Amino acid sequence: MASTSSLPEEDYSCPVCCDIFKNPVILSCSHSFCTDCLQRWWTENILKECPVCKEIHPTENPPRNLALRNVCEAFTQERHRASKRKRTPSSGSEDLCSLHAETLKLFCLRCQQPVCVVCRDSKKHTDHRFRPINEAALEHKEEVQKLLKTLQEKLKMFNEVKTNCDQTAKHIKVQARLTKRKINKQFEKLHQFLREEEEASVAALREEEQQKSQKIEGLNRDILTLSNNIEAIEKELRAEHVSFLRNYKTTMDRVQLTPPDPQPVSGALIDEVKHLGNLAFRVWDKMKDIVSYTPVILDPNTAHSILTLSDDLTSVTWEYRDVPDNPERFDSFPKVLGSEGFNSGTHSWDVEVGDNTYWQVGVLAESYQRKGIGRGPEWIIYLSGGVYMALPSDTVLSLKQKPQRIRVQLDWDEGKLSFSDPDTDTHIHTFTHTFTEPLFPFVLILDRTVPLSPLKILPGKISVTVET
Repeated sequence: MASTSSLPEEDYSCPVCCDIFKNPVILSCSHSFCTDCLQRWWTENILKECPVCKEIHPTENPPRNLALRNVCEAFTQERHRASKRKRTPSSGSEDLCSLHAETLKLFCLRCQQPVCVVCRDSKKHTDHRFRPINEAALEHKEEVQKLLKTLQEKLKMFNEVKTNCDQTAKHIKVQARLTKRKINKQFEKLHQFLREEEEASVAALREEEQQKSQKIEGLNRDILTLSNNIEAIEKELRAEHVSFLRNYKTTMDRVQLTPPDPQPVSGALIDEVKHLGNLAFRVWDKMKDIVSYTPVILDPNTAHSILTLSDDLTSVTWEYRDVPDNPERFDSFPKVLGSEGFNSGTHSWDVEVGDNTYWQVGVLAESYQRKGIGRGPEWIIYLSGGVYMALPSDTVLSLKQKPQRIRVQLDWDEGKLSFSDPDTDTHIHTFTHTFTEPLFPFVLILDRTVPLSPLKILPGKISVTVET
């Protein structure tokens, strides 16, 4: 056993648990680990990589390192025998001081090491304080237990975050698949429009081609008719006199049947300008009839789990979704934010509230707390129980008729936020405040009754202008 004992203990220690190898296995990179240590490491890490060099191992079941196991067992046995030799019959199984071969009965509070009574009286421990070994062990175990509890709670937090991350990873795949499908659907609509415009343009070209070709074909028919008439007259002139005179009247009718002089065919060529001039612009101008622009786009990553957004992210309804609890998402009230915050300039958007009986419309500051009951700067108007209110001023609003749409107008620089009814051009309420942070459009819907309409951000008007 001299060959094993001459090596340092680190050579027999697992790099993960730092203890003597137990059932060691060896990886393709030649590093060895306890079987349980390696499996725990791989459980906490998705990739089957070496804990030391990070090389990816090709299989989940690496081979056992039998040679290392035998050496470690021999080392453990030799160390156990050596420990027995150091114990005296009177001390039983208690540890002895390595300097004085006395039982370790005290614990030095300054050195934080067990000592014997001889050590206590030595110069090295002058003015040091001591505790009985049992008392010190219980006290320090209690201290370690408290710290261990903190670590266990920290591990629990990590596992909870990992669970949420796993859910988020699955949701990302679902998001990507559904978003791709929606992108394809929108582009297919544009492709269909372009195909129809292409077919219409080609059909117009084909119609003009036929019309122009008919003019040429008409001239050809006139030439053919005149040629046939001349040929018939010439034939009569070559006939015998009696035969000629018999057909004289008919021949004279042919001779006197003179068509008008042919005219040059104007506009006979294809009008390429009509078909190609500003073609892309003309198609683009028509495209505005099938596309829309919405000044505020709702962010589904902020929407409460009981809210569902439309494919174009402009309307919201009450319908549960299985979504991760990411930091941006509201988790107590059914709110959803616009995707863009405003920190300067003027902005305006219309929200269709319809016949819903409970809704909120307005803006939230970027610092608004989205988790829990939700606190932070907000400027909103809302309908609840048939009463219209403005927050944070707690003002009761008097409206002559129930609005179907709410227009929100924000002048961030002037510190003004106004609400009105665009259908009747009636002012509802105006907030004045010195804004200091970005403001996000937001809506809240608390109606579960069907078939009330969803809250919807209405599209703006699109116009095309040409500057010369």
